[in-house]
Amino acid sequence: MPRSYRWPHPLLLSLLLGLSSACSESIDGPDGRRDLLFTFDGSTQGWSSGFTDLAPIQEPSVDFLFERRELPTETQLMGGALFLSGRNVSDDLFMFVAHPVEDLRPDTPYSLVFELELASNAATGCTGIGGAPGESVFLKVGAASVQPARVTNETGHYRLNVDKGNQSEGGANAQVVGDIANGSTDCTSPTYRRITRDNRDDPLRITSNSEGRLWLLVGTDSGFEGNTALYFDTIRVVLEPAEQ
Repeated sequence: MPRSYRWPHPLLLSLLLGLSSACSESIDGPDGRRDLLFTFDGSTQGWSSGFTDLAPIQEPSVDFLFERRELPTETQLMGGALFLSGRNVSDDLFMFVAHPVEDLRPDTPYSLVFELELASNAATGCTGIGGAPGESVFLKVGAASVQPARVTNETGHYRLNVDKGNQSEGGANAQVVGDIANGSTDCTSPTYRRITRDNRDDPLRITSNSEGRLWLLVGTDSGFEGNTALYFDTIRVVLEPAEQ
């Protein structure tokens, strides 16, 4: 049965958001629970990025971009965000960001709950090559005991070194939390809107490594053969030792 989770009190979150954002804010609770909050107002806060699921010859056409940017004005949101952008030239592009979590209990199963706030300009109900720009781009959250990285498989293609699943399916290290459709029905003049996604009803379970480390993973698995550009405004993660 899924366990229930309570995020820190809204006032406490507001205080955390007002603190320096050079690094993530962490609240350590009883029984080894860890609450992490990333707001990206001052920096990328140590998140790295990458993209996979394509042939090496296709790489220059992706125009991949990862950087910290201010949120688009049309969202009426203030502050910074992780900007992630790329063109799907393989009909199967996976773009991701990753971040290590240290000082966990070694070799311990953890339950992870993610809450994402992001800005998407992919309208709902639109058509596109290969799939819809919103409903065919699947948002995934995950974790692994090793750093998520791009590797070359036996056919010479780039793949992820952990099991994220493919497209609308999750894997051992990741699960789908929805798509990036933003609710707008204007397919001709797309604008950025705030969307939220989470896995509160189905927490992910991953075991830390022998050094007490896990890597967080957030990404998009795309069947839309076009450009996807997202602003990740806030990433919140609760890690809690899981029952054996």
